[in-house]
This record gives sequence, structure tokens and C-alpha cells, in this order.
Amino acid sequence: MEAKKPYVIAVVIQLIYTGMFVVSKAAFDHGMNTFVFIFYRMVAASLLLVPIAIALERKNVRSLSLLLLLKLFFYALIGNTFSLNLYNVSMKFTSATVASASSNSMPVIAFCLALLLRMEVVKLRSLPGKAKVAGVALCLAGVFVLAFYAGPALSPVNPHRAFAVAHASSSNVPSRMTWIRGTFLMVLANVTWALWIVLQSALLKEYPNKMLVTVTQCVFSTVQSFVVAVVAEKDFSKWNLRLDISLIAIFYTGFVVTGVSYYLQAWCMEMKGPVFLAMWNPLCFVFTIFCSSFFLGEIVHLGSTVGGALLVGGLYSVLWAKSRETKIDLMIDLDGTQDEGHKKSRDQDGGKKKEESATSLGVVEQA
Repeated sequence: MEAKKPYVIAVVIQLIYTGMFVVSKAAFDHGMNTFVFIFYRMVAASLLLVPIAIALERKNVRSLSLLLLLKLFFYALIGNTFSLNLYNVSMKFTSATVASASSNSMPVIAFCLALLLRMEVVKLRSLPGKAKVAGVALCLAGVFVLAFYAGPALSPVNPHRAFAVAHASSSNVPSRMTWIRGTFLMVLANVTWALWIVLQSALLKEYPNKMLVTVTQCVFSTVQSFVVAVVAEKDFSKWNLRLDISLIAIFYTGFVVTGVSYYLQAWCMEMKGPVFLAMWNPLCFVFTIFCSSFFLGEIVHLGSTVGGALLVGGLYSVLWAKSRETKIDLMIDLDGTQDEGHKKSRDQDGGKKKEESATSLGVVEQA
């Protein structure tokens, strides 16, 4: 059972993210302002994480230097405030299915950014290098298919929405230009999120306290999101929370996604590594297609499915290349270690022979 635990947790994580896409989209369909939503989400996350950080890390707070705090403020602006706001706006313009499909491009985008920052190398003549290029190409193809090709509509699983919108009408269906704009905004959101991942990995090497890094960014993002929300929505009557799907979405994304899933992801990556976790991302895409159709009555088009499949193909291509390179590097390291061992062994044997010859020579001389 212990061996199966990472697999079960990986599936649970994908189910949590499926729920995030569905309830967030439902909240936006019910008229929740996306910018106000992010503010409330960050407030909920801060209310969860700050007491935990105070209990566990209060002795380490003084280790946060001014320069580090400035970095965390900037990273919070990129990874949380800007990325999440952009992501939610794009989801409002498109669908939960597109949001889930585009998340598969994250590792590919992170790889491209790491390549630009010279943190990655592509050997075009090698098979892994070709696979990386193919993965990037598939990812780009998937994005363009999502944006420009709708295709025939697939009938919803449940024609009666579980999260029904009383004022739903054909006017709520996004136009083609709105859909295209939303798709590319989502890609931009993924780019900023991937940039945050790359910068965050470098930061954690400098300051490995994950809890303080996460909580500090969360608090900074709460303040930043409040400023953005005030500018975007000046009518404070629309800030009122009601006992509907919007409140559920805020608590779900703030507590379950930020709290539970982040911990599960950290545990899973520690047990199996980040590649193992990323391999399960397509499962969220499949779950979201079904759940958005069943709960939201969302009409999934063939273009979304094909585009998502291309993104999944790009994801697996890059992941395979990375896994292959890791194995090759490991084999080279092992060979190098063995060679050093053989060399040391030969040196020791040679030393013993010299000692033996020197000893015998000494005996002869003494005799």
C-alpha cells in the first residue's frame, strides 16, 4: 500500500485542480469579478498559512533580509498577482477545459525559459534534443488549435447544469475574437507562472525555507491583489460575498488548492520527483472535460480536445527527453565513478607492489 501512495496522491492532486477549474469558472459565470476573486482567494490562503508559519517558523523570520523581501515581493507580483489575475480573466473569456488543457504547456514553457536563461541545453543531434524541439512544436501547435479551430461541438454529458446560471443566455457565449484573446492571455499567464517557477527554484537554493517563502509571497500578493481589485472594480457592492458558488470557490481555492494540494505536491515531488507529478497533468484535462460538461453544461468543441491532446503530446515529449537525459547523465557519472575506483585500485595495487619490492630490496640490503 505504501508503494501505491504516490500514485493515489497524484490522482487526488489532479482531482483538486479539476475542482479548481470548475468552481472558478462557475463563480465567474455567476458574475464574480475575477480580480476581486483573486483578492479573496489570497486572503483565504493567508488566513490558512500565516498561523501555521507563526507556529513553525517564527524563529526564522529574522533571517529574511531586505533584499530577499524585495525579491519575494517581485516574485509574488509575477507568480501570484499577475499570473493568477491573467489566468482567471482568460478563463472567463474561454472555458474550464481550455484552462485545464493549457496547464499542460507549463513544463514546456518552463523549459523554453530555462533555455533562454541558459539554465538548459539542447543538443539537436541527440534524440532527447530532438524530442525537446518536437515537444515545443507540439505545444505551439496545440495553442494555435485551441485559439483558431473550434470544430464541431460535442454534446454535454448533462444538459442540466448543476451550477445553473439564472441569466444564462446566448449572449454569454464568448465571440470568436474573445475566445482567441482569452487563449493567448492564458498562454501569457502560463509564461509568467513558468517564469515564476524558474525564479523560485533559484531562490530556494539561496533561501531553502519553503514555508516562509510561500507565506511571505502569499501576504504580499494579498496586498497587491487588493490594489488591483480596487482599481478594476470600484463598485464595492460587487465585493459582497453571498452564500453561493462564489463563496465555495473562494474557500476551495484558498484552503484546498493553496493549502492541501501544495502540501501534497511537495510530498509527491519529494517521493517521486517533479517529472512524476507532471506526468499526471493530462489526467486533470480529462477530468475537466467531463466535469465542466456535467456541472457547467459547458459545450466542449473538437478543437479544444485536439488542441489539448497536442499539448499533452508536447508535455510528454519534453518530459521523456528530460528523463532520458537524466538517465544518460547518471550512467556517465556511474562510469566515471567506476573508472576512478578502478584507477584508485590500480594505484593501490601498484603501491603495494612497490612497497613489496622496496621491502624485499631492503631485506637484501640488510642481509
